[in-house]
Amino acid sequence: MKKICIVTGTRAEYGLLKNLMFNLNKEKKIKLYILVTGSHLSKKFGSTYKEILKDGFKISKQIKIKPNLDTPKGILKSISIGMKGFLKAYKQLRPDLIIILGDRYETFSAAIAAHYSRIPIAHLHGGEVTKGSTDDAIRHSITKMSHIHFVAAEKYKKRVIQLGENPKKVFNVGGLGVDNIKQTNFLSKHQLEKKLGINFKKKNLIINFHPETLNKYATKKIFNELLSALRKKANQMCLIFTMPNSDLESEIVFKMTKKFVKKNSNFYSFKSLGSTKFLSCLKIVDGMIGNSSSGLLEMPTFKKGTINIGDRQKGRLMAKSIINVRANKNQIIRAIEILFSKKFQTKIKKSKNPYGNGGASKKILKIIKTISLKN
Repeated sequence: MKKICIVTGTRAEYGLLKNLMFNLNKEKKIKLYILVTGSHLSKKFGSTYKEILKDGFKISKQIKIKPNLDTPKGILKSISIGMKGFLKAYKQLRPDLIIILGDRYETFSAAIAAHYSRIPIAHLHGGEVTKGSTDDAIRHSITKMSHIHFVAAEKYKKRVIQLGENPKKVFNVGGLGVDNIKQTNFLSKHQLEKKLGINFKKKNLIINFHPETLNKYATKKIFNELLSALRKKANQMCLIFTMPNSDLESEIVFKMTKKFVKKNSNFYSFKSLGSTKFLSCLKIVDGMIGNSSSGLLEMPTFKKGTINIGDRQKGRLMAKSIINVRANKNQIIRAIEILFSKKFQTKIKKSKNPYGNGGASKKILKIIKTISLKN
Protein backbone atom coordinates (compact mmCIF):
# COMPACT_ATOMS: atom_id res chain seq x y z
CA MET A 1 0.00 0.00 0.00
CA LYS A 2 1.31 3.46 -0.94
CA LYS A 3 1.02 6.08 1.79
CA ILE A 4 0.49 9.47 0.17
CA CYS A 5 0.33 12.93 1.78
CA ILE A 6 -1.46 15.80 0.08
CA VAL A 7 -0.66 19.28 1.37
CA THR A 8 -3.16 22.15 1.09
CA GLY A 9 -2.82 25.66 2.48
CA THR A 10 -5.46 27.80 0.71
CA ARG A 11 -9.07 27.62 -0.52
CA ALA A 12 -7.97 28.03 -4.18
CA GLU A 13 -5.42 25.25 -3.94
CA TYR A 14 -7.94 22.90 -2.34
CA GLY A 15 -10.41 23.64 -5.13
CA LEU A 16 -7.81 22.41 -7.63
CA LEU A 17 -6.81 19.36 -5.56
CA LYS A 18 -10.28 18.20 -4.54
CA ASN A 19 -11.04 15.79 -7.38
CA LEU A 20 -7.59 14.23 -7.17
CA MET A 21 -8.15 13.72 -3.44
CA PHE A 22 -11.50 12.04 -4.09
CA ASN A 23 -9.89 9.70 -6.62
CA LEU A 24 -6.96 8.83 -4.34
CA ASN A 25 -9.30 8.23 -1.42
CA LYS A 26 -11.24 5.61 -3.39
CA GLU A 27 -8.17 3.49 -4.10
CA LYS A 28 -7.80 0.42 -1.87
CA LYS A 29 -4.04 0.28 -2.35
CA ILE A 30 -3.51 3.93 -1.40
CA LYS A 31 -3.61 5.38 2.10
CA LEU A 32 -4.35 9.09 1.83
CA TYR A 33 -3.15 11.57 4.44
CA ILE A 34 -4.34 15.19 4.23
CA LEU A 35 -2.12 17.86 5.79
CA VAL A 36 -3.91 21.20 6.20
CA THR A 37 -2.07 24.44 6.86
CA GLY A 38 -1.99 28.17 6.11
CA SER A 39 -5.11 30.27 5.71
CA HIS A 40 -7.36 27.18 5.90
CA LEU A 41 -6.92 27.37 9.67
CA SER A 42 -7.46 31.13 9.99
CA LYS A 43 -10.79 32.71 10.93
CA LYS A 44 -9.72 35.87 9.10
CA PHE A 45 -9.59 33.94 5.80
CA GLY A 46 -12.84 32.05 6.39
CA SER A 47 -11.69 28.92 8.29
CA THR A 48 -11.85 27.03 4.99
CA TYR A 49 -10.69 23.74 6.52
CA LYS A 50 -14.41 23.27 7.25
CA GLU A 51 -15.03 22.88 3.51
CA ILE A 52 -12.58 19.96 3.46
CA LEU A 53 -14.44 18.28 6.33
CA LYS A 54 -17.80 19.04 4.68
CA ASP A 55 -16.62 17.19 1.57
CA GLY A 56 -16.15 14.07 3.70
CA PHE A 57 -12.37 14.06 4.08
CA LYS A 58 -10.52 13.33 7.28
CA ILE A 59 -7.77 15.83 8.10
CA SER A 60 -4.71 13.88 9.21
CA LYS A 61 -2.70 16.78 10.61
CA GLN A 62 -3.16 20.53 11.06
CA ILE A 63 0.06 22.49 10.62
CA LYS A 64 -0.56 25.91 12.19
CA ILE A 65 1.79 28.57 10.83
CA LYS A 66 0.22 31.95 11.83
CA PRO A 67 -0.74 33.15 8.30
CA ASN A 68 -2.26 36.47 9.43
CA LEU A 69 1.02 38.39 9.16
CA ASP A 70 1.42 40.10 5.76
CA THR A 71 4.98 41.41 6.21
CA PRO A 72 8.28 39.83 5.04
CA LYS A 73 9.12 39.05 8.67
CA GLY A 74 5.69 37.44 9.17
CA ILE A 75 5.92 35.32 6.02
CA LEU A 76 9.42 34.09 6.92
CA LYS A 77 8.23 33.25 10.42
CA SER A 78 5.36 31.22 8.93
CA ILE A 79 7.78 29.30 6.68
CA SER A 80 10.05 28.41 9.61
CA ILE A 81 7.11 27.30 11.78
CA GLY A 82 5.77 25.30 8.83
CA MET A 83 9.05 23.46 8.23
CA LYS A 84 9.14 22.35 11.85
CA GLY A 85 5.47 21.27 11.77
CA PHE A 86 5.74 19.32 8.52
CA LEU A 87 8.95 17.62 9.65
CA LYS A 88 7.13 16.36 12.75
CA ALA A 89 4.09 15.23 10.71
CA TYR A 90 6.22 13.31 8.19
CA LYS A 91 8.08 11.59 11.00
CA GLN A 92 4.79 10.40 12.52
CA LEU A 93 3.00 9.43 9.27
CA ARG A 94 6.01 8.07 7.35
CA PRO A 95 4.51 8.70 3.86
CA ASP A 96 5.92 7.26 0.63
CA LEU A 97 5.09 10.36 -1.41
CA ILE A 98 4.20 14.03 -0.81
CA ILE A 99 1.90 15.77 -3.32
CA ILE A 100 2.29 19.55 -3.51
CA LEU A 101 0.58 22.03 -5.85
CA GLY A 102 1.93 25.30 -7.10
CA ASP A 103 4.09 27.93 -5.59
CA ARG A 104 3.00 29.37 -2.26
CA TYR A 105 5.18 29.82 0.81
CA GLU A 106 3.09 27.32 2.82
CA THR A 107 3.82 24.54 0.34
CA PHE A 108 7.44 25.72 0.09
CA SER A 109 7.91 24.88 3.78
CA ALA A 110 6.28 21.47 3.18
CA ALA A 111 8.67 20.82 0.27
CA ILE A 112 11.79 21.75 2.26
CA ALA A 113 10.74 19.45 5.12
CA ALA A 114 10.09 16.57 2.67
CA HIS A 115 13.40 17.19 0.88
CA TYR A 116 15.42 16.87 4.06
CA SER A 117 13.27 13.95 5.26
CA ARG A 118 14.24 12.18 2.01
CA ILE A 119 10.61 11.65 0.97
CA PRO A 120 9.86 11.93 -2.78
CA ILE A 121 7.71 14.86 -3.92
CA ALA A 122 5.16 14.98 -6.74
CA HIS A 123 4.74 18.61 -7.85
CA LEU A 124 1.62 19.86 -9.67
CA HIS A 125 1.49 22.94 -11.94
CA GLY A 126 5.25 23.40 -12.14
CA GLY A 127 7.08 25.06 -15.03
CA GLU A 128 4.77 28.08 -15.08
CA VAL A 129 5.92 31.69 -14.95
CA THR A 130 4.41 34.62 -13.01
CA LYS A 131 6.87 37.48 -13.32
CA GLY A 132 5.06 39.86 -10.97
CA SER A 133 5.07 37.58 -7.95
CA THR A 134 7.56 36.18 -5.45
CA ASP A 135 5.84 32.84 -6.09
CA ASP A 136 7.77 32.53 -9.36
CA ALA A 137 11.05 31.70 -7.62
CA ILE A 138 9.31 29.46 -5.09
CA ARG A 139 7.64 27.43 -7.86
CA HIS A 140 10.95 26.66 -9.58
CA SER A 141 12.58 25.89 -6.22
CA ILE A 142 9.88 23.31 -5.46
CA THR A 143 10.43 21.85 -8.95
CA LYS A 144 14.11 21.31 -8.14
CA MET A 145 13.20 19.52 -4.90
CA SER A 146 10.59 17.31 -6.63
CA HIS A 147 10.89 13.93 -8.34
CA ILE A 148 7.61 13.58 -10.28
CA HIS A 149 6.13 16.50 -12.20
CA PHE A 150 2.52 16.90 -13.37
CA VAL A 151 2.34 19.99 -15.58
CA ALA A 152 -0.61 21.76 -17.21
CA ALA A 153 0.70 22.33 -20.76
CA GLU A 154 3.42 21.23 -23.17
CA LYS A 155 5.26 24.56 -22.82
CA TYR A 156 5.51 23.98 -19.06
CA LYS A 157 6.73 20.42 -19.59
CA LYS A 158 9.60 21.73 -21.72
CA ARG A 159 10.49 24.33 -19.07
CA VAL A 160 10.63 21.74 -16.26
CA ILE A 161 12.93 19.59 -18.43
CA GLN A 162 15.06 22.69 -19.17
CA LEU A 163 15.44 23.09 -15.41
CA GLY A 164 17.25 19.76 -15.48
CA GLU A 165 14.50 17.35 -14.45
CA ASN A 166 14.30 13.79 -15.81
CA PRO A 167 12.04 13.88 -18.94
CA LYS A 168 10.69 10.43 -18.03
CA LYS A 169 9.28 11.89 -14.80
CA VAL A 170 7.55 14.93 -16.36
CA PHE A 171 3.92 14.42 -17.42
CA ASN A 172 1.62 16.86 -19.23
CA VAL A 173 -1.81 16.11 -17.71
CA GLY A 174 -3.55 19.46 -18.29
CA GLY A 175 -4.88 21.94 -15.75
CA LEU A 176 -6.59 20.84 -12.56
CA GLY A 177 -8.83 23.91 -12.71
CA VAL A 178 -10.48 22.63 -15.89
CA ASP A 179 -10.80 19.21 -14.27
CA ASN A 180 -12.62 20.72 -11.30
CA ILE A 181 -15.08 22.60 -13.52
CA LYS A 182 -16.00 19.43 -15.40
CA GLN A 183 -16.79 17.64 -12.12
CA THR A 184 -18.80 20.44 -10.44
CA ASN A 185 -22.58 20.40 -9.97
CA PHE A 186 -23.28 24.11 -10.43
CA LEU A 187 -25.74 26.11 -8.38
CA SER A 188 -28.42 28.09 -10.20
CA LYS A 189 -28.58 31.90 -10.11
CA HIS A 190 -31.49 31.72 -7.67
CA GLN A 191 -29.64 29.27 -5.39
CA LEU A 192 -26.56 31.49 -5.34
CA GLU A 193 -28.60 34.60 -4.54
CA LYS A 194 -30.21 32.78 -1.63
CA LYS A 195 -27.00 31.24 -0.27
CA LEU A 196 -24.86 34.36 -0.64
CA GLY A 197 -27.51 36.99 0.12
CA ILE A 198 -26.88 38.87 -3.13
CA ASN A 199 -28.92 40.17 -6.05
CA PHE A 200 -27.53 39.66 -9.53
CA LYS A 201 -28.10 42.51 -12.01
CA LYS A 202 -28.21 42.69 -15.80
CA LYS A 203 -24.41 43.06 -15.71
CA ASN A 204 -22.27 41.18 -13.17
CA LEU A 205 -18.54 41.01 -12.52
CA ILE A 206 -16.36 39.08 -10.07
CA ILE A 207 -13.33 40.90 -8.69
CA ASN A 208 -10.41 38.68 -7.73
CA PHE A 209 -7.35 40.77 -6.86
CA HIS A 210 -4.17 39.76 -5.02
CA PRO A 211 -1.12 41.83 -3.99
CA GLU A 212 1.60 42.14 -6.63
CA THR A 213 4.14 40.79 -4.16
CA LEU A 214 7.33 41.37 -6.18
CA ASN A 215 6.57 45.08 -6.65
CA LYS A 216 7.19 46.69 -3.27
CA TYR A 217 4.57 49.27 -2.18
CA ALA A 218 2.62 48.85 -5.44
CA THR A 219 -0.45 47.03 -4.08
CA LYS A 220 -2.27 50.11 -2.77
CA LYS A 221 -1.63 52.10 -5.96
CA ILE A 222 -2.70 49.28 -8.31
CA PHE A 223 -5.84 48.40 -6.36
CA ASN A 224 -6.82 52.06 -6.08
CA GLU A 225 -6.67 52.38 -9.89
CA LEU A 226 -9.00 49.37 -10.17
CA LEU A 227 -11.47 50.73 -7.62
CA SER A 228 -11.42 54.17 -9.33
CA ALA A 229 -12.32 52.50 -12.63
CA LEU A 230 -15.13 50.53 -11.01
CA ARG A 231 -16.60 53.71 -9.48
CA LYS A 232 -16.93 55.10 -13.01
CA LYS A 233 -18.32 51.98 -14.71
CA ALA A 234 -20.02 49.82 -12.07
CA ASN A 235 -23.16 51.86 -11.36
CA GLN A 236 -26.11 49.44 -11.70
CA MET A 237 -23.72 46.44 -11.82
CA CYS A 238 -23.39 43.64 -9.31
CA LEU A 239 -19.78 43.37 -8.14
CA ILE A 240 -18.63 40.30 -6.20
CA PHE A 241 -15.25 40.68 -4.45
CA THR A 242 -13.34 37.65 -3.21
CA MET A 243 -10.76 38.50 -0.56
CA PRO A 244 -7.08 37.68 -1.19
CA ASN A 245 -5.07 34.83 0.28
CA SER A 246 -2.48 35.35 3.00
CA ASP A 247 0.26 37.25 1.15
CA LEU A 248 2.58 40.19 1.53
CA GLU A 249 0.39 43.34 1.81
CA SER A 250 -2.89 41.37 1.73
CA GLU A 251 -4.20 43.50 4.63
CA ILE A 252 -4.21 46.53 2.30
CA VAL A 253 -6.61 44.77 -0.09
CA PHE A 254 -8.82 43.62 2.80
CA LYS A 255 -9.25 47.14 4.18
CA MET A 256 -9.74 48.88 0.84
CA THR A 257 -12.30 46.27 -0.29
CA LYS A 258 -14.36 46.56 2.91
CA LYS A 259 -14.44 50.35 2.64
CA PHE A 260 -15.41 50.25 -1.05
CA VAL A 261 -18.17 47.65 -0.67
CA LYS A 262 -19.89 49.62 2.13
CA LYS A 263 -20.65 52.45 -0.28
CA ASN A 264 -22.97 50.52 -2.63
CA SER A 265 -25.67 47.94 -1.96
CA ASN A 266 -24.85 46.21 -5.27
CA PHE A 267 -21.31 45.39 -4.11
CA TYR A 268 -20.47 42.30 -2.04
CA SER A 269 -17.33 40.82 -0.51
CA PHE A 270 -16.57 37.31 0.75
CA LYS A 271 -13.65 35.83 2.69
CA SER A 272 -14.20 32.58 0.80
CA LEU A 273 -16.97 31.39 -1.49
CA GLY A 274 -15.91 27.74 -1.46
CA SER A 275 -15.20 25.84 -4.66
CA THR A 276 -18.79 25.13 -5.79
CA LYS A 277 -20.14 28.63 -5.14
CA PHE A 278 -17.05 30.24 -6.68
CA LEU A 279 -17.25 28.22 -9.91
CA SER A 280 -21.03 28.74 -10.05
CA CYS A 281 -20.42 32.49 -9.87
CA LEU A 282 -17.89 32.25 -12.72
CA LYS A 283 -20.53 30.54 -14.82
CA ILE A 284 -23.11 33.27 -14.16
CA VAL A 285 -21.14 36.53 -14.18
CA ASP A 286 -20.10 38.32 -17.37
CA GLY A 287 -16.40 38.37 -16.57
CA MET A 288 -13.59 38.66 -14.03
CA ILE A 289 -11.37 41.61 -13.16
CA GLY A 290 -8.15 41.35 -11.17
CA ASN A 291 -4.90 39.42 -11.34
CA SER A 292 -5.83 35.95 -10.10
CA SER A 293 -4.66 32.75 -11.77
CA SER A 294 -8.32 31.62 -11.83
CA GLY A 295 -8.98 34.25 -14.49
CA LEU A 296 -6.45 32.48 -16.73
CA LEU A 297 -6.82 28.83 -15.71
CA GLU A 298 -10.58 28.51 -15.18
CA MET A 299 -12.52 31.47 -16.61
CA PRO A 300 -11.69 30.62 -20.28
CA THR A 301 -13.50 27.27 -19.91
CA PHE A 302 -16.72 29.23 -19.32
CA LYS A 303 -16.09 31.32 -22.47
CA LYS A 304 -16.05 34.44 -20.29
CA GLY A 305 -13.66 37.38 -20.43
CA THR A 306 -10.95 38.24 -17.92
CA ILE A 307 -9.42 41.68 -17.43
CA ASN A 308 -5.92 40.88 -16.15
CA ILE A 309 -4.25 43.84 -14.42
CA GLY A 310 -0.52 44.38 -14.05
CA ASP A 311 2.37 41.91 -13.99
CA ARG A 312 1.36 39.32 -11.38
CA GLN A 313 0.43 36.73 -14.04
CA LYS A 314 2.89 37.90 -16.71
CA GLY A 315 4.46 34.91 -18.45
CA ARG A 316 1.56 32.47 -18.13
CA LEU A 317 -0.21 30.93 -21.15
CA MET A 318 -3.33 32.94 -21.91
CA ALA A 319 -6.52 32.30 -23.88
CA LYS A 320 -7.92 34.87 -26.33
CA SER A 321 -10.51 35.74 -23.67
CA ILE A 322 -7.86 37.56 -21.59
CA ILE A 323 -7.60 41.36 -21.82
CA ASN A 324 -4.25 42.52 -20.41
CA VAL A 325 -4.02 46.07 -19.06
CA ARG A 326 -1.61 48.13 -17.01
CA ALA A 327 -2.65 49.36 -13.56
CA ASN A 328 -4.27 52.46 -15.02
CA LYS A 329 -7.84 53.64 -14.39
CA ASN A 330 -8.51 54.67 -17.99
CA GLN A 331 -7.13 51.42 -19.42
CA ILE A 332 -9.32 49.40 -17.03
CA ILE A 333 -12.40 51.47 -17.96
CA ARG A 334 -11.70 50.84 -21.65
CA ALA A 335 -11.19 47.12 -20.96
CA ILE A 336 -14.59 46.91 -19.23
CA GLU A 337 -16.19 48.48 -22.31
CA ILE A 338 -14.42 45.94 -24.55
CA LEU A 339 -15.44 43.03 -22.31
CA PHE A 340 -19.14 43.87 -22.68
CA SER A 341 -18.93 44.63 -26.43
CA LYS A 342 -20.68 42.34 -28.92
CA LYS A 343 -17.47 41.97 -30.95
CA PHE A 344 -15.50 40.65 -27.97
CA GLN A 345 -18.33 38.41 -26.79
CA THR A 346 -18.53 36.85 -30.26
CA LYS A 347 -14.76 36.40 -30.38
CA ILE A 348 -14.45 34.54 -27.06
CA LYS A 349 -17.13 32.00 -27.93
CA LYS A 350 -14.53 30.41 -30.20
CA SER A 351 -11.60 30.70 -27.76
CA LYS A 352 -9.98 27.61 -26.22
CA ASN A 353 -8.52 27.12 -22.78
CA PRO A 354 -4.76 26.42 -23.20
CA TYR A 355 -4.93 24.28 -20.03
CA GLY A 356 -6.89 21.50 -21.72
CA ASN A 357 -10.31 19.90 -21.52
CA GLY A 358 -10.19 18.11 -18.16
CA GLY A 359 -9.24 14.63 -17.00
CA ALA A 360 -6.04 15.65 -15.18
CA SER A 361 -6.96 13.93 -11.88
CA LYS A 362 -7.48 10.54 -13.50
CA LYS A 363 -4.23 10.83 -15.45
CA ILE A 364 -2.32 11.70 -12.28
CA LEU A 365 -3.91 8.82 -10.37
CA LYS A 366 -3.00 6.33 -13.09
CA ILE A 367 0.65 7.43 -13.06
CA ILE A 368 0.91 7.43 -9.26
CA LYS A 369 -0.54 3.92 -9.10
CA THR A 370 2.00 2.53 -11.56
CA ILE A 371 5.17 4.55 -10.94
CA SER A 372 7.87 3.02 -8.75
CA LEU A 373 8.98 5.05 -5.72
CA LYS A 374 12.02 2.90 -4.98
CA ASN A 375 15.36 4.67 -4.68
